[in-house]
Amino acid sequence: MSHKFFSRVLPVALLGGLVFSCAKDYVTGKRVFNLMSESQEIALGKEADPQIVAEYGIYDDAKLAEFVNRVGQDIARVSHRPNIQYTFRVVDSPIVNAFALPGGYVYFTRGILAHFNSEAEMAGVMGHEIGHVTARHGAEQQSKGQLAQLGLGLGSVLSEDFNRFSGIAQLGVGLLFLKFSRSQESESDLLGVEYSTRLGYNAHEMAGFFRTIGRLSGGNEGERLPSYLSTHPDPGDREVRVNQLAGEWQTKVPYQPKNLNRLDYLRMIDGVVYGEDPRQGFVENNVFYHPGLRFQFPVPEKWLVANSPQSVDMQSPEKNAGIQFTLGKGTTPQQAADNFVTGAQATVIRRENARVHGMTAVVLETSLQSQNTALQVLSYFIQKEQNIFVFHGFTTPAVYTKVYGTFTSVMAGFDELRNQAALNKKPNRVRIETAKQDADLATALKGFGMKDDMLKELSILNGMTTEARVKRGDPIKVVRP
Repeated sequence: MSHKFFSRVLPVALLGGLVFSCAKDYVTGKRVFNLMSESQEIALGKEADPQIVAEYGIYDDAKLAEFVNRVGQDIARVSHRPNIQYTFRVVDSPIVNAFALPGGYVYFTRGILAHFNSEAEMAGVMGHEIGHVTARHGAEQQSKGQLAQLGLGLGSVLSEDFNRFSGIAQLGVGLLFLKFSRSQESESDLLGVEYSTRLGYNAHEMAGFFRTIGRLSGGNEGERLPSYLSTHPDPGDREVRVNQLAGEWQTKVPYQPKNLNRLDYLRMIDGVVYGEDPRQGFVENNVFYHPGLRFQFPVPEKWLVANSPQSVDMQSPEKNAGIQFTLGKGTTPQQAADNFVTGAQATVIRRENARVHGMTAVVLETSLQSQNTALQVLSYFIQKEQNIFVFHGFTTPAVYTKVYGTFTSVMAGFDELRNQAALNKKPNRVRIETAKQDADLATALKGFGMKDDMLKELSILNGMTTEARVKRGDPIKVVRP
């Protein structure tokens, strides 16, 4: 939960004005059924982009961002839609994924950049994502009504209703959960091969990256951003097919291989944050710590936690209650409470002034009603220096009394962070080392102090097996603070 990206974004209603129409397929040139015009498609991406930025944050590395943008713009120029404006961003997430919004917005996580082992791998995946844009796959899926909802996995109207009441925007993040069809994935694979090959990249390396993807797990249940595997359903043996396509396209176009050095790419990601960044908040021993904003609060045992720049969300093991922690609207706890009641059209059950570890606070019990369900909410609005921090504990009236004590212990446990170990905790980073001798990868990694329980993970990070041979002088990725 980064202090730089706290924001509230209003939901956008772009779909109401859509009309039934046929649209041009920019790849095949044929007319296809699509509810969204090109201008509406571009507007959809433009409106959703700030929500993505607010939800995940932008990774703070200007050199890496410029590199990703340069490669992306080069590929966009040889694509089937070079006339639209493309925006390329590196988002601050450890999850291994890349995704595109309709209209030319393409995002790479720092997690996927850490797992690439060459510029050619990145270029192939970049071409694949641009292929989704040029073929208008996102617009097609949106038109078909296959937009999923953001959530912690609450699995019911509970989270959807509360996010609507509390002002959390759904459209931008929901677009990331679009499920593309096998034919759309296959088409984007082909386009990724075509575009990257036209620029001289070896698309066989793109095929190799699918092996890395296949070795990765799907991610933890509480993570906000889906993994590559969940947003890119596997259309069969992609590695084999992409290798075949790479060979074909190298004969179809005047292929002039780029003179690339693997080490140049590895130097680009040397120092990139790997895994969760504790500076943006972390959970340890059932306590959430935020070193940047210097606060902490208890986390209920066995509750699922999802941390993002916009909010921290916790979900009960039974998935029938949640706690949302974020910044309030207003300059005082009283004003923030008023704004919540007004904005959510809440019915106030109880309201009182309080102190939380010496900080001014307002405690509020409210009920919310929608067409789907009723919610009962316990809220704490707490002033810490210039910020108003807000907890909302929400569930159905039938469950409220059972979780009231849990809600209270979390919210009343909010306090100043004084633990020096937590304040000084550093993130792990990818570091590039040089093999000291000919050996297998596992031996080489151990030589740099890597523990046995990290060897498999590090072998995936290097795009190799632990038994693979490395030569003296070869670059190797390790992970350390």
